[in-house]
Amino acid sequence: MALTVSQVARLAKVSVRALHHYDELGLLRPSERSEAGYRLYTQGDLQRLQQVLFFRELGFPLEEIRRILGDPSFDLRSALLMQRQLLSERSARLDALLGAVDSALEALEKGKTMDQEKMFEAFGDFDPSKYEAEVKERWGETEAYKESARRAARYTKQDWQGMKAELDGLQKGLAELLGAGRPPTDAAAMDLVEAWRQHISKWFYPCSYVMHRGLGEMYVSDSRFMENIDRVRPGLAQFTRDAIIANAERHGE
Repeated sequence: MALTVSQVARLAKVSVRALHHYDELGLLRPSERSEAGYRLYTQGDLQRLQQVLFFRELGFPLEEIRRILGDPSFDLRSALLMQRQLLSERSARLDALLGAVDSALEALEKGKTMDQEKMFEAFGDFDPSKYEAEVKERWGETEAYKESARRAARYTKQDWQGMKAELDGLQKGLAELLGAGRPPTDAAAMDLVEAWRQHISKWFYPCSYVMHRGLGEMYVSDSRFMENIDRVRPGLAQFTRDAIIANAERHGE
């Protein structure tokens, strides 16, 4: 049975206004109308709404979600697998931080001093300033570098670790596809590198498809990038570069 907009709003815990907005954007248009002209949502519409909410939870902008869902090559199973991977990585990150908070609380309540190494083990060993001098020398005059520097100045250690967790999730997803023998032109691979491009735009600077292709070439031409990416799985740098190219071509770039 098709549902009315108010019924869908209650079911999905979103506002009627949000559903109307999704309709206006062409993001989620109800498949049916009542005799009186009211919106009616089918099971397929609810499935699409679920996808919208999953992508929103992962930080994708509405316009990008509309493009992804409207792509003729969109595959629901591949999208769900990608979303599961990203959410799994986020969950693991939050679990580690929750454990660190619990340990700090326990030490505080018992009047103990936490081991210095244990205090910060949940944050990993990521050092965002490792290549700062070289990056500034090569790209310091570009708008992308300046924008990235402005944003980075506001980030905390937790922010940097959150970024690393997101990137680790994307690389792990690509590595699993590579291991399964899927080609870089597979929709799931292209969706993952698209999420990677969105990750860059979200945290550092607006990353166009042209810029993303340039980064992909650097992943295979710079041995340091290649070695770092291939550490996740041999051949991953090349696979990622090829998926980036396929994704850019999918968008006409």
